[in-house]
Amino acid sequence: MLAMQYVDDIFVAEDIVQNVFIKFWETPDILENASALKAYLGRMVINSAINHLKRNKNLERHHNTILSELTEQDVYQQFYEQELKVAIYKEIDLLPDKCKQVFKLSRFDGLKYKEIAQILDLSERTVENHIANALKVLRKKIFSDKIPKNAKISIYKLLLILIGA
Repeated sequence: MLAMQYVDDIFVAEDIVQNVFIKFWETPDILENASALKAYLGRMVINSAINHLKRNKNLERHHNTILSELTEQDVYQQFYEQELKVAIYKEIDLLPDKCKQVFKLSRFDGLKYKEIAQILDLSERTVENHIANALKVLRKKIFSDKIPKNAKISIYKLLLILIGA
């Protein structure tokens, strides 16, 4: 198989050949001379295989660059922020049912207070109160004494992203 000469992975080679046939099928007018079909498809496979290798090489180079620039502090920070996300979502799940529902519609689904009020048959003021209560609870939990002072700045950024405080 032609693609195997370039990629040395049967599954990748099969994907390349399949994608070439799909591309050829989608643009049948490209080839006017039917006698050149074998050469044309062969060149498409070779070009696709080379492009695959280039993408992988660039991706590997990019990953190596990131790894070389990544410090232990960065790894710790990413781990800490991931743990914080989990904690925030757990706290959201502990909110009272209606408050949680309103909060999720606002922050995760991006609905406006008026839309939430219509959907849940509540007043806009009630929706505002639920959001304010949720944010108050989450801020209290997030900015507790358990968090190291040097981590609070990044936590505040994360909180802004996750809950729009």
